[in-house]
Amino acid sequence: MAMMPHWQVHPGTGPYLLLVHGFLMGPNQWHPNLAALGAVCQPVVVDLLGHGRSAAPAAAECYQPSAYIEAFEAIRQALHAQRWFLCGYSLGAGLTMRYALLHPERIIGHAFTNSTSALADAGQAALWRAQGQASSARILAGGSKAIERIPVHPRFAKRIDPASRALVLADAALLKPQGVANTIRYTTPAASVRSELGDNERPALLLNGVRERRFQAHRHHIAENMRHARIVDLDAGHAVNLEAASGFNQALAEFVEQCPTS
Repeated sequence: MAMMPHWQVHPGTGPYLLLVHGFLMGPNQWHPNLAALGAVCQPVVVDLLGHGRSAAPAAAECYQPSAYIEAFEAIRQALHAQRWFLCGYSLGAGLTMRYALLHPERIIGHAFTNSTSALADAGQAALWRAQGQASSARILAGGSKAIERIPVHPRFAKRIDPASRALVLADAALLKPQGVANTIRYTTPAASVRSELGDNERPALLLNGVRERRFQAHRHHIAENMRHARIVDLDAGHAVNLEAASGFNQALAEFVEQCPTS
């Protein structure tokens, strides 16, 4: 049985929407989006292991994408939802996209943001595996200080408004070294679904932050290889839902409303 992450349902009307944050982020990442999304759906926010209010188990198997898929399924069943929507951010997108590919009959549609981990090729995944042992050892030895030195830590974010920045930094203060280390070793290297995009059966939406230049080659790969996918380009970098909250909210709400439910 998968280790259950912490999850919470927010007020809303309509089908459930599972929101999965990214590496070193947390539930507050979705704060600028919840009210707008609640007009068309019921947002369900989940905390990755070692993040937010979730535990940080030592067992490697808890961090495998397959374990997260099992946990997401348990949440869906607990909600008594026959089908629901998914939205993943960055590393979270690798997990939600995998769920959508494995269980298309259980979702209405799925959205995702810029995610190098979800679109990594075999060479990049192998490099992450090779580096994972040393990186996780530094985290376990250095604790919170070592986590703060990770280049994608939210304290380095430059285009997030002060209120959102304070909230995501509050989440970052809850990061657990064991969980961060295990995510580096076991989740990120196994998150890619690049080779399976052609198998997608459900409506999909990429909310693309055009300012993240390194991701744009992946954007083109999705446009050329992912079935049933459309792309909305937004004037944002990696933190799409925070940097371009209004555009993100509008595009995702329209996607939820336009997806056929039968």
